[in-house]
Amino acid sequence: MEIYLDNAATSMIDPRVSTAMLSCHDMKAMNASSAHKLGVVAATAIEKARAAIAREINAEPQELIFTSGGTESNNLALKGIAFANRERGKHIIVSQIEHMSIMETAKWLERQGFEITYLPVDREGFVSPSDVQKAIKRGTILVSIIHANNEIGTIEPIAEIGTICKSKKVYFHSDACQSFTREEIDVKSQNLDLVSLNAHKIHGPKGIGALYVRKTAKIEPLLHGGGQEGGRRSGTYNVEGIVGFGKAAEIAGEVDIKRLAELRDYFIQKIQSSIEKVDLNGPRIKRLCNNINLRFRSVNGQSLSRELSEKNIYVSAGSACLSTKVTPSHVLLAIGLEPERAQEAIRISLSRWTTLEEVDVVVQSLSEIVRRSREGG
Repeated sequence: MEIYLDNAATSMIDPRVSTAMLSCHDMKAMNASSAHKLGVVAATAIEKARAAIAREINAEPQELIFTSGGTESNNLALKGIAFANRERGKHIIVSQIEHMSIMETAKWLERQGFEITYLPVDREGFVSPSDVQKAIKRGTILVSIIHANNEIGTIEPIAEIGTICKSKKVYFHSDACQSFTREEIDVKSQNLDLVSLNAHKIHGPKGIGALYVRKTAKIEPLLHGGGQEGGRRSGTYNVEGIVGFGKAAEIAGEVDIKRLAELRDYFIQKIQSSIEKVDLNGPRIKRLCNNINLRFRSVNGQSLSRELSEKNIYVSAGSACLSTKVTPSHVLLAIGLEPERAQEAIRISLSRWTTLEEVDVVVQSLSEIVRRSREGG
């Protein structure tokens, strides 16, 4: 029996998504930029997918740019806005708990002469809207705040932040790769100018994502070439990936978010009642429905993850492996954990297929491993 609980890293493709993608293979060679009949078929399939994804965030289809995934979307959002608007200013605001594709892009922009403010968060990972307001100054061109944190599941107050940014005439971007289809995203009511999305977190294929860009936003492309996506992102279309993304978005509404949240809460309650000295990282409420991040005191998260893997239970540790060096998670450090405490964490992320029986098996396995580890065996 295999139990996969690492869905925040990537999720298994829904069979209906695979079927939709395979239908593209049956259409022979297709380049959506070609003017012939096969090209038109491909272009039509792309626009159907674009419309399905746009509906999920209340956007206009033409405001979506297809990318290779969340990392490219985040890079395009920050670099594209920065270089297209640098005559207005060079100040950008991000939080201290952004995905690494935001953090590393921000560091790169600093080396190009931009000023970056890294906003702190509280012990549950929340960004304060008042801190955002205070940080905005003359020359601020962009605020980027993750919607739901990929490690600890904190759902940020993006509607409040969006209102502030709109009043200050500052672009507002949110990385919504974890929250897409799990939390409400309405680019109009939440005053979002840019939103990063991807497919493989919602049971779609890897290697395909999208960036919503409000039609009034001024953005510089990263990739130049044939002028695809209205000149905003050149490159031959990944037709199969886009069709798969569209299908995943189309069927995402079938996921019972309430059931996932109840299963998440059951897991947390059962773990904390079964094992002593277990702490929840992140909030109990305003938390992503499928996210659980736990710290088992005096037990190394990497070791715990490896032992679970030997039992065919797959989770991720709360620290990141960089080459051969293990470094504590920047997110856990930002919420106030000491480095040694941060390395005691594991992240468990549920999917539409996770069952109560699987949760009970994982809790039992964790109890055995933690007890043995603490006893020195």
